[in-house]
Amino acid sequence: MTVLIVGGSGFLGTELVRQARTAGHTTFATYATKPGDGSPTAWYPLDLREPGSLDTVMAEVRPRLVINASSSSSDWATTAEGPIRLAIVAARHGTRMVHVSSDAVFSGARVHYDETCLPDPLTPYGAAKAAAETGVLAVHPKAAVARTSLIIGHGRSLHEKLVHELAAGTRDGALFTDDMRCPVHVTDLAAALLELASADAIGLHHLAGRDAVSRHELDILIAQRDGLGPSRLPTGLRADSPLPGALDVRLDSRATQRTLRTTLRGARQFLKHADLPQKGH
Repeated sequence: MTVLIVGGSGFLGTELVRQARTAGHTTFATYATKPGDGSPTAWYPLDLREPGSLDTVMAEVRPRLVINASSSSSDWATTAEGPIRLAIVAARHGTRMVHVSSDAVFSGARVHYDETCLPDPLTPYGAAKAAAETGVLAVHPKAAVARTSLIIGHGRSLHEKLVHELAAGTRDGALFTDDMRCPVHVTDLAAALLELASADAIGLHHLAGRDAVSRHELDILIAQRDGLGPSRLPTGLRADSPLPGALDVRLDSRATQRTLRTTLRGARQFLKHADLPQKGH
């Protein structure tokens, strides 16, 4: 199968490229600024804001599957409109599509969210992700949208790097004890996304870890795994900070998990032992 990973230079995209190639798929990947560390069959520069470049890449690659793992800021043109443009082109080419979304589409007002819950974002980024979900499914009814949470793994995620910087005193900040999420390991997430694609799943799905932990607990687990001094990590309350966004969002992934062979482990499990970088990254 020919697979196109949009956002292949990112953290999740790199793992998707690795797993797709390991599975024997002919794998192509795109980047926004520069190619990543992965080794797809070929790299393509791609700006999701330009429909012409989308058509060019899709016509050259002719993928059977496209996974949108691109990650951006609250820029509406890129985060909201870009995935919809991609879905339009994918539908036109008869290409299967899986779009990766975020728990940022929820406000935290009800804490626990399954796939039947409607988005109620608090931030521009969350609003853009929610708009992308709606648009992708509207223009490509056979697409799948997978919401996820904090992505962790192999010491390469932004969150893991933050823990090391805070422990070393090279960065200011605090780890919030009131900010709850359901972190997922990047290896589990990539495997689940590819499994959803191979099963021709459609509609909304949740792919998050089974453990709800605060940012503080998550970072203590990372520090203990990496042999850092947890006592050196500063704590605080997000409610007392100027940062916008939800405090407590727990994605309920049980319905999707029942359809998968891949186990979405919780942070307390996957951070229990040394988590070494995967070969081939």
